[in-house]
Amino acid sequence: MCDHSKNIYKPHLATIEQIVDETPDVRTFRLVFQDEAVRNSFTFRSGQFAEYSAFGSGESTFCIASSPTRTGHIECCFRAVGKVTEALRRLEVGDSVGVRGPYGNSFPIEDFYGKNLVFVAGGIALPPLRTLIWNALDQRDRFGDITIIYGARTEADLVYKRELKEWQERSDVRLVKTVDPGGNSPEWDGRVGFVPTILEEAAPAAANTIALVCGPPIMNLHHPGEPDEVRPGQMRPLQRGQCLCLQGWPGVYRRPGEGDVAGVLMELQCQVKDLRSASAVHTVSD
Repeated sequence: MCDHSKNIYKPHLATIEQIVDETPDVRTFRLVFQDEAVRNSFTFRSGQFAEYSAFGSGESTFCIASSPTRTGHIECCFRAVGKVTEALRRLEVGDSVGVRGPYGNSFPIEDFYGKNLVFVAGGIALPPLRTLIWNALDQRDRFGDITIIYGARTEADLVYKRELKEWQERSDVRLVKTVDPGGNSPEWDGRVGFVPTILEEAAPAAANTIALVCGPPIMNLHHPGEPDEVRPGQMRPLQRGQCLCLQGWPGVYRRPGEGDVAGVLMELQCQVKDLRSASAVHTVSD
């Protein structure tokens, strides 16, 4: 965590060290703090966020998408959808931005030691989970099986394509990637279908498993069984920053991504027709 004896509301200057265009409208920044003392002392936990400022335009909130196990820089991923994000997108390598934080609560990763992890994400909702994925992979011997189920509307909408390839080639990770029907090319080597359907087909075991889920409302609405109907016990509305611990899964944690993904959480289980109600609600992030 950050040192709260210091002013966490004061922005620190950071230099854009690297830019990756994930999709036509989604970009990743790798940022390095210009002050060496800040660079060496800055710490955060997976799940926390920061405020990123484009000078003269304002600031926007994004999760810290890199892992705290990888020091010397932080990364954020954003979609250009408004004044500030458009201004950020116009920046180039070597330009400066303001960064303040970290803020919010975090994933209790220590509680996950010794358990299997299932990550379920859709579209640009992968960055809030990516921090925890790399956190877990960098401590691989502390966890059981790791399964990543990730999908997007089209191949072009998949973010972190190079990392998806790396995860696919690892023997200690199971990656299941999918695109919506019609979103695949003839060369596509993944699944075709909505994420909840692919999740049911992949059928990760629920025993001793933590499921971490983040996605837009449409991903949750297209659940297996009766796609356009919300049934009691399968979904419940959430306030931004809440998560559910479910019976059947030891824990289902949902981190909303930026903007419109607060939505609803589908209560996941391998046997979708035998879903149970939530046993507890906990705050994951503000």
